[in-house]
Amino acid sequence: MSFAAAPQDADLEPLARRLGELLRDRSWRLATAESSTGGLIGHAITMIPGASDYYVGGVIGYSNLAKERELGVPAALIAEHGAVSSEVAAAMAEGAWRKFGVEAGLSVTGIAGPDGGSADKPVGLHFVGMARIGHPAIVERHQFGFDRDGNRAAAAAAALELAIREASA
Repeated sequence: MSFAAAPQDADLEPLARRLGELLRDRSWRLATAESSTGGLIGHAITMIPGASDYYVGGVIGYSNLAKERELGVPAALIAEHGAVSSEVAAAMAEGAWRKFGVEAGLSVTGIAGPDGGSADKPVGLHFVGMARIGHPAIVERHQFGFDRDGNRAAAAAAALELAIREASA
């Protein structure tokens, strides 16, 4: 995904609408696990009237403790790979569908900025994950170059796009 400028709510709405259509067609229910986006994915999904047909809710697991307690992410996994990693994004997505007893979980973890980055994990780095019952989690790595709000919105858009592709498969 490539944006010339940081995406806004208006950019998320068509993605959320398309995802909702696919989830409804497949009779899937979705739960979210968000860290760096702080609920932006859930917000985008619930902008669509009737989203309660397929969206059950989510967890904002901003701290490592919340990821562990609310989503079942093992502390050892966070210690080994860091909270911003493919492994943690996968565990968050799996934790979301397990916690809510639904068909699919969608996750995001990253470094929105402006601080918190490093040489290995720069500001703008995000991992988005999708997990479904009976399938291994799929995780994508994205590097965005916007300000904090732009990085958060771009990560939410990337997560919605991943979910659309998976629900279309």
